[in-house]
Amino acid sequence: MTISSFLKSNETGEIHIFSKTSVKRLMAGALLSAAVLGSYGYGSVNEVAAASVQSGASGVASGNVYMRSQPSTSGKVVDRVYKGDSVQILGSTSGWYKIKNSEGKQGYASSKYITQKSGSSNSNSGSGSESAAKPSTNATVEKVISAGMKYLGTPYEFGSNRSSTKTFDCSAFVRRAYMDGAGITLPGNSRTQGQWIKDKGTDVYNISQLKRGDLVFFMSYRGSSASAYAGVNKATQRITHVAIYLGDNKLLHTYSKKSGGVLVGDFSSSWKNRFLYGGSVL
Repeated sequence: MTISSFLKSNETGEIHIFSKTSVKRLMAGALLSAAVLGSYGYGSVNEVAAASVQSGASGVASGNVYMRSQPSTSGKVVDRVYKGDSVQILGSTSGWYKIKNSEGKQGYASSKYITQKSGSSNSNSGSGSESAAKPSTNATVEKVISAGMKYLGTPYEFGSNRSSTKTFDCSAFVRRAYMDGAGITLPGNSRTQGQWIKDKGTDVYNISQLKRGDLVFFMSYRGSSASAYAGVNKATQRITHVAIYLGDNKLLHTYSKKSGGVLVGDFSSSWKNRFLYGGSVL
């Protein structure tokens, strides 16, 4: 096969030109046969360079990246993975990895944002890899909740200092819990946190869809009865409060000095009347 030069386009749109000599050296170094190249359906040097990546290996996202239907930025977005997410690497081609996320969805992601875990091998392929990823996410959620629980009783202060743990308002508290427990720095207030969840695409609008550790957003208080919220278009309401959902009809949050600061409270009908949406940070 004669190759004079070729172009490689990556997720950032950069273009690199490789000479004929460079291509030959990479092909020789990788010892990749024409049969293997044919199985991928491509003939670029990137496939050769990626031959050392084991199919079925475990990987981790080094940044936020889209999963696409094809190994190209023109491919349809089928899902996305976020920094720190575990994935299974199914194959590689032209600067892209074919991956499977913890939900079992498959797609292509730029290899620039996926790092193969050291020591991983084909033995992690299949459903075993998926089940290994899920406890990792659950473990992080528990770390976040444990971090938040350490601040039980911390006094409430509206507009509290984000770099201090002496007092919290609602958004400062959930921000600190995720910072301490997961190393994730959320935006500084409840409205920008709510938009951040929407931008991630994890927002859910049915309370039954909430998961332990999700952020939960609320509108302003209008009264304790459901009738006070009848006819309200919640899609246009301003977020005024955020909490961490614990499951079992419980919330971890802080909302007033009178309530005693950070606490675990019931996800009561009053809070449910004010519920706008929630979503996963992880």
